[in-house]
Amino acid sequence: MKNLQIWVATGNPKKERELLRILPPGTQVSTLLSAPGAEAWSVVEDASDFVGNARKKALSAARFLQNRGILNPADLVLADDSGLCVDALEGRPGVHSARYAGAQASDEERIKKLLRELGGIPPENRGARFVCALVAICEGKIAFETQENCEGRIAEHPSGSEGFGYDPVFLPLLGDSISSLSFAEISPEAKDQVSHRGKALRSFANFYRNIRS
Repeated sequence: MKNLQIWVATGNPKKERELLRILPPGTQVSTLLSAPGAEAWSVVEDASDFVGNARKKALSAARFLQNRGILNPADLVLADDSGLCVDALEGRPGVHSARYAGAQASDEERIKKLLRELGGIPPENRGARFVCALVAICEGKIAFETQENCEGRIAEHPSGSEGFGYDPVFLPLLGDSISSLSFAEISPEAKDQVSHRGKALRSFANFYRNIRS
């Protein structure tokens, strides 16, 4: 069995925990934060779509690790770009989800801006989807790539304390009906089963098991 290290190009420890919940037990996962000199790494997310930004982040992080002699030949560098696309806002905030209310805005500030823009729009017209593009780099090349969606609706008020980002106002579609609970009101394990990132990570987990065997 091959011993593969997975480097996650993120500064968000919640994404690392999300990955560890889905990958086989014992998988070696580190975020870029644990690499020496990680504070010097940055990438401009200026692609026009989620896949383009995920590719940029993964390739940039791989070069960063390789230049510092940290990256082994068999290691994988994983990056995602995720966001919320709202029908009534013509797909906004989309690829700008993290910067929707300004580069330094908090999750609460982004949610407040979203709800202001949706003010007066009835529930049936508040359709939205979370999107996650996931890219893995190995030996300087794209080894894995996928994009997954989670359909749902934007609530009129935030609720719940789990998750992050826009989770408190996103009501996922479960089967044929919209959930009464937001992503921030359900357990991480329940969210993994239906979320955009959960779907993408399960696809990556299948890829990982195949190359590790």
